[in-house]
Amino acid sequence: MMNRKVKITGYIKFDPVDITKKHGKQSTWKKSAMVMFGGDIAEYYAWFIKRRYSITLNKPLRRGHVTFINDRASDMNGKWEEVKAKWDGKNIDVYLDLDPRTDADDEGSKGHWWFKVPEEDRTELHDIRAELGLGRPFFGLHMSLGHANEKNVEHSKYIHRLIKGGFIKY
Repeated sequence: MMNRKVKITGYIKFDPVDITKKHGKQSTWKKSAMVMFGGDIAEYYAWFIKRRYSITLNKPLRRGHVTFINDRASDMNGKWEEVKAKWDGKNIDVYLDLDPRTDADDEGSKGHWWFKVPEEDRTELHDIRAELGLGRPFFGLHMSLGHANEKNVEHSKYIHRLIKGGFIKY
């Protein structure tokens, strides 16, 4: 695969607004921070998925972003407010690997598609996590492009099987 990356500048947002009932319930014990991107960056790249694979993706709820903290407050060192004051609202460059990824063939998946933040480009976000006493996140850092709409889930699974089988490339 070709190494294709793009650099996008976003801003760090600690304690983003709860937008679902689930987020509201979890906010009593969970802390979140994200890099937010302006514009329609996720929709822009979702268009390429539609063009290449004929899969229409539902937009991510929070638009283009990379969640880098989504952890239990009890797993942190008590410095949330201090770290938040230091980083909230700051601009940061994020690199995205433009080879799209999907879990479309996984059991129970809705056919999510995303771009990974390459391992060598995660240092600054991992350093912010370390300031809170956190290790690496459970899920790798990524920007969601969306998930297949109801009419495209089976097709999304089919494309993922072709990719895994080496019949087509990302």
